[in-house]
Amino acid sequence: MGLLSRKATCNSHGQDSSYFLGWQEYEKNPYHQLHNPKGIIQMGLAENQLSFDLLESWLAKNPDAVGCKRDGQFIFRELALFQDYHGFPAFKKALVDFMAEIRGNKVTFDPNHIVLTAGATSANETIMFCLAEQRDAFLLPTPYYPGFDRDLKWRTGAEIVPIHCTSSNGFQITASAIEEAYRQAQKQKLRVNGILITNPSNPLGTTMTRAELDLLINFIADKEIHLISDEIYSGTVFSSPGFVSIMEVLKDRNLEKTQVWDRVHVVYSLSKDLGLPGFRVGAIYSNDPTVVAAATKMSSFGLVSSQTQYLLSVMLSDSKFRNYYIAKNQKRLQKRQRKLVSGLEKAGIGCLESNAGLFCWVDMRHLLISNTFKAEMELWERIVYDVKLNISPGSSCHCSEPGWFRVCFANMSEDTLKLAMQRLKSFVNSITSSNNKSQPQLKNLRKESHRIEKWINRLSHSFQSFHDREQDKI
Repeated sequence: MGLLSRKATCNSHGQDSSYFLGWQEYEKNPYHQLHNPKGIIQMGLAENQLSFDLLESWLAKNPDAVGCKRDGQFIFRELALFQDYHGFPAFKKALVDFMAEIRGNKVTFDPNHIVLTAGATSANETIMFCLAEQRDAFLLPTPYYPGFDRDLKWRTGAEIVPIHCTSSNGFQITASAIEEAYRQAQKQKLRVNGILITNPSNPLGTTMTRAELDLLINFIADKEIHLISDEIYSGTVFSSPGFVSIMEVLKDRNLEKTQVWDRVHVVYSLSKDLGLPGFRVGAIYSNDPTVVAAATKMSSFGLVSSQTQYLLSVMLSDSKFRNYYIAKNQKRLQKRQRKLVSGLEKAGIGCLESNAGLFCWVDMRHLLISNTFKAEMELWERIVYDVKLNISPGSSCHCSEPGWFRVCFANMSEDTLKLAMQRLKSFVNSITSSNNKSQPQLKNLRKESHRIEKWINRLSHSFQSFHDREQDKI
């Protein structure tokens, strides 16, 4: 062990989080309709499998893109040779056009300001390396994606200080919560270098209001710090209110060419909006040329393959397909989300009203035996091991209130979702039935206890009378 680095032997990766432990249990006993029908159903994976048929249909009609051909001619050698880490210009142009399309073309993006990375995980770590020294802090609204403890901190040495949001206002960010987080960082003698948000939110499945975004811009302007907006779910918004990008707010406030403009950065990926997490395509967008230059150099540690860039440049340059896919995918997400909400309601469970993402923020506080995180973990263990559903407990997302869970809905078939809801309903009914049965028993026990208490009192009184008579004889 002495020959290994501290990084190799430390336990700061976050792998012991219940978020990852649930995955491990699923992998030991994965549900399969035929081969393992009593296995664990994976509802802890935010993956979009609802629109693969749309992608497959496009691929079937465009075989050259897959077959490394351009205008019928092989370009295999061109793709196989070493590529500059700046990325294919054609792909970067197609990607920024796709990003603009998702945002209703209210904002545009300059392909020269985008840095390609191997997924959003790499993008978030790279931007942290650019903006923070070891022991510098970023403020994050809670609840937040559990993987950030790994992505933002593990190798960079940066720190996360939570901005505690509550259910009282739907977990929206408030000025007082930001100020309190900033004070807490100062108490810990941490230099706050910025705020990182996810919009739409993971795990809430909600879009940020313009008022929240204005609040954040005002705060970073006042403190002269950075703002990172992780917008990897921007294309999953399926109902009102619509998505408002931080770049749109900056533009509407005429903040281009200002210091604030240079201190706002966007992280993006095709893992959620296009359902391609295995392709490992992420991006950093920044208006600061120094950040772009530094991030580009760092991207050599996690490049996107030439073949992937070529395929996606052709696909995303097809504007007709692009528009069709975005609209169709959003409708499917909305339909599936409604099925989850309906199934939860039938089980007597509610959730935060959501309009985006691949999951719901589910309220199971009424199922806790006590209002504690210990009770939340006990409930989570029963759901994983007994009900055979892997969901993510709110504590893994640093939620400040026990009893909330993230439940994903887009990574399974409709039949599997239906089965999951049946399992959950049976579990809730068993708890309710057990509680109802225990109530008469508890009443009887209280009656018996009261009767015994009266008997003891009478016995005590009789003994005292006997003792007094004996004392009188003496």
